[in-house]
Amino acid sequence: MYHRVSFRDVNLFGDFWEKRQDINREVTMPAIRDRFEQTGRFHAFEMIPLSEGGIKPHIFWDSDVAKWMESAAYILEKHTDNALIAQVDAVVDLIEKHQDENGYFNLYFTVVEPDKRFQRRDDHELYCAGHLIEAAVAYAQATGKTKFLDLMKKYVSCIEKAFVQEHTAAFCTPGHEEIELALYKLYRYTGEKKYLDLALHFINQRGTIENEKSLYNQSHLPVRQQSTAEGHSVRACYLYAAMADLAYETRDEELYNSCKQLFDNIYQKRCYITGGVGSSRHGEAFTVDYDLPNAEAYAETCAAIALAFFASRMQRFSPDPAYADIIERILYNGMLSGVSLDGKSFFYENPLEILHSRRGRNVSVSDPERFPSARRQEVFDCSCCPPNITRFIASVADYLYTYSDDAIYVHQYMSGVANFSIGERAVRISQKTNYPVSGQIDIVAKNIKGMCLAVRIPPWCDDFSIYIDGGKRENQVRDGYLYISAKSEVLSLTLNLSMKPRLIYSDARNAEDAALCALGRGPLIYCMESCDNQIPLRSIQLLSPLQTNEFYNQDLDCIQITARALVVESQTDSGALYYHQPKYRQISSEWIPYYAFANREECDMLVWSRYQIDISKQ
Repeated sequence: MYHRVSFRDVNLFGDFWEKRQDINREVTMPAIRDRFEQTGRFHAFEMIPLSEGGIKPHIFWDSDVAKWMESAAYILEKHTDNALIAQVDAVVDLIEKHQDENGYFNLYFTVVEPDKRFQRRDDHELYCAGHLIEAAVAYAQATGKTKFLDLMKKYVSCIEKAFVQEHTAAFCTPGHEEIELALYKLYRYTGEKKYLDLALHFINQRGTIENEKSLYNQSHLPVRQQSTAEGHSVRACYLYAAMADLAYETRDEELYNSCKQLFDNIYQKRCYITGGVGSSRHGEAFTVDYDLPNAEAYAETCAAIALAFFASRMQRFSPDPAYADIIERILYNGMLSGVSLDGKSFFYENPLEILHSRRGRNVSVSDPERFPSARRQEVFDCSCCPPNITRFIASVADYLYTYSDDAIYVHQYMSGVANFSIGERAVRISQKTNYPVSGQIDIVAKNIKGMCLAVRIPPWCDDFSIYIDGGKRENQVRDGYLYISAKSEVLSLTLNLSMKPRLIYSDARNAEDAALCALGRGPLIYCMESCDNQIPLRSIQLLSPLQTNEFYNQDLDCIQITARALVVESQTDSGALYYHQPKYRQISSEWIPYYAFANREECDMLVWSRYQIDISKQ
């Protein structure tokens, strides 16, 4: 078993993630608060009766504000901000004022339908409770203030009474999983076993209640019998992350085996190249193996974040390189695409292709085909994703390191300094890098003599070099990691990962992308936009082997790639729709990181491209 180094023990600096954390703190958090103020989410905590002109809250507004509060707590871990503390405290005061004497708290079911508490399984009560609990734990850790935590402990007692002691609730397990994760966090922070027991209760009951069985919310089977990712993708990955937490805590081998099978199914058969999951808008759900449409991809931002939660928890069982790989894909692609470069607007869905000419189809009917939005928005009716992004970016250093008694694993590369303890040993690890722009990572580890430092060689990298204490070394990669024995108190190394652009191919069983390729550079997946390529994107065929140039795009703050390609010339002069002898010309195609698309004018976008093998270059 391994332990994770908390973001609380890591201070990030440098270009990429420090810049994004600054935008997250200075721009995104206030922007979300403004939108939530405008839409009444904060005002709803005043719980003014509808008859007196109060706002009718939605069933999940508690969770939106709670995630914003949790984000604030994570930011306060690193930055003193009295105004932010006052904003959180104001919400806590309203929770205290309006919490029922038995501990119950929910905006909708207090203001709108107080007689329907714990009566409708799919109405997000326990989901909202979970996010409030997580926020309360985070706020207590960050500030030492316990009022919010005490209020939520009182709420948990109410939940335990209704679901375990008296069975007055009309259902047994939550329709939208999340509280299981929160209860485990509450247990770990307080040490009170009753919270662990309640989390186990919900997990163990799931899939065993006949009238609650549903594929959509992962209740089709008991959790230890589940082996394929099914249903609503966010609910699923929150559940799987909680299962992994509890398997780790209780050493439940059967529960772990189910988690392993579920992760493998997602990673090997149901995950986009960007780390996105949940391919269908119908139920925001997983479908079947290898069903990964591009233009219709749902790939909710929250689902990518939830999958990162799941993968990071699985890293505590073993340093399987698949866990770090999927986290990296999410960090730099499937999560990061969910927020604009200026930090003010968001994607709920993250398609891998936008073709505007298709978006006007079915014009003869009143209900045309639906495609994901081509522009980010400042707020959604369902705004779960924006505050999920803020709490994720604020705590992104959670994904850097795990350790055992004799080894420390470096899973991700970000400039920063980590200080943590392994037993009586005070360890310090510093990284200096401009990753993912550059593949050079300088690492200094102190006080690890006699231990092993394992640095990850990502699966996309087929050429690297390493210098240890100033000398070049040949080291064999074992299961995705280089293992280096520390023979002195200070170990310094420079790892150089080749960032040469490469083509990535899909398993042919993925029918959407069979015989196509994607372009990658380091951990980044690239895409084309029609504002850079003034020809139909689907007509472009990359030439293999690749011939590329790279330059810095100042407007997008990223490395842009030009790649040699062929384009099929249109022969429309003949008036024919089809022709037998295509004409090709060579062009230079333009590519930007996927996370940066849709930050300029509204235009077409494409990740997966056709390609031709240039036999003369073989």
